[in-house]
Amino acid sequence: MRASPHASLLIAAFLLLCAATAHASRIGDLADSPIWAQALRFFTFQDPSVRYALIGSMLLGVSCGLLGGFIVVRKMALMGDALSHAVLPGVALGFLWNMSKDPVAIFVGATLAGLLGTVLVGVIQQTTRLKEDTALGMVLASFFAVGICAVTMIQRLPTGNKSGIDKFLFGQAAAIGANDVTLMAVVTALAIGTVWVLYKEFLVTSFDPAFARVCGFPVKWLHHALMLLLAFAVVIALQAVGVVLVSAMLITPAAAAYLLTDRLHRMLLLAAAFGLGAGATGCFFSFLGNNLPTGPCMVLGATAVFALAFLFGPRHGVFAKWWRRRSQSGRVGRENTLKALYHVLESRDFKGEGVSLRELAERRHMTAEASSREVQALRRNQLATLTEDGNMVHLTPEGWTRACVIVRNHRLWELYLTNEAHIASDHVHEDAEKIEHVLGEETVLQLERRLESPTKDPHGRPIPSLADLRRGAAVDRRDELVGYGRRI
Repeated sequence: MRASPHASLLIAAFLLLCAATAHASRIGDLADSPIWAQALRFFTFQDPSVRYALIGSMLLGVSCGLLGGFIVVRKMALMGDALSHAVLPGVALGFLWNMSKDPVAIFVGATLAGLLGTVLVGVIQQTTRLKEDTALGMVLASFFAVGICAVTMIQRLPTGNKSGIDKFLFGQAAAIGANDVTLMAVVTALAIGTVWVLYKEFLVTSFDPAFARVCGFPVKWLHHALMLLLAFAVVIALQAVGVVLVSAMLITPAAAAYLLTDRLHRMLLLAAAFGLGAGATGCFFSFLGNNLPTGPCMVLGATAVFALAFLFGPRHGVFAKWWRRRSQSGRVGRENTLKALYHVLESRDFKGEGVSLRELAERRHMTAEASSREVQALRRNQLATLTEDGNMVHLTPEGWTRACVIVRNHRLWELYLTNEAHIASDHVHEDAEKIEHVLGEETVLQLERRLESPTKDPHGRPIPSLADLRRGAAVDRRDELVGYGRRI
């Protein structure tokens, strides 16, 4: 799909404000070509830098998303941030090993530095009164400061300006080569294989470490194994997104997946897929834009996925919650109106089937206009009907059944609080007003068994029985049969 020039300018301006673009590199050089031409060239994969950057970004997205899922469910998001900053001294040491950007040397040095950081966090936490977040903050700042000093010293060396080690701060996807991709593929395969083999162990230790210890799981070794895999993922991501933004690739895809499912295996799959998608879209938009960095584009892609999950998630999304609250509010209002109609009919010993709008308004302590709106809501949901003049309300069989259910729930709960909780009968009404709308049928049956099938509430009013509920169903069935006979 072709993007408009205005959209490209807006995206470019936003990214220039949000990311340190002066220190990052893009993967394309087409500054004067049309957007459609750049997009076509991207999908031909004719540029080696594009191929390596795309494959590497997708691999790191998968590994970071997969391992980030465990970080999120374990509530260790700050650990990922601390680990990403702690590896910088190891990057510098790896470069100093043979004065070149050898991927293996840098990988080993960064991994050792990251593991040292995690060990120091544990030591500080176990030997002092400091909490984990304080220890993480100290290690993060200290290791990052050492790394900055080491990188600055390397840049002052005769070959320092050509080393490119400063790119590890903000990432340089254009510098990813065949050796880097091979290392990324190995680490990603190792992460997937380890999670596949030890999924059950990681699952138990992530949610209930105490239970895992009782079952004989090596909780500490599993934690260290996860931290080792996390260090691997952080190191391979440095080349593309840098130390500053790598924690976002660990947390953001997993956080988006966390909002969409309550099952860990689904969350891990979604997080890996979101990370892969963020890597691919980051490379694509970096190639399209003029001097747009790849790493920040990847992070913005992951953030866009999180924003969609946050707003439109089917269960935990903002709009889904708003719709459920709105639906629940409407349902509670309709049920309160049905209960008021039942009370009016009960007050006259159920003589006559209709209730006037005036009687309903007096019962609900509201104006005639407001009661008319409530009745219209019942009519739209086929719970009540109106006479031709619009002054009398008649409950449908479904409406009668629902009214009996609400009154039954209310009075059973009042009796339960009075008999079992020993609360005065004049203090149980407000609590029953809230609980009557959420009691399930199974809970109501348990209440009836516990109270030995009562017939009256604490105030002496009759409790609608199962026969009253069946009355509405019988009338509804009778109407269906009559209608069927007329059609025949």
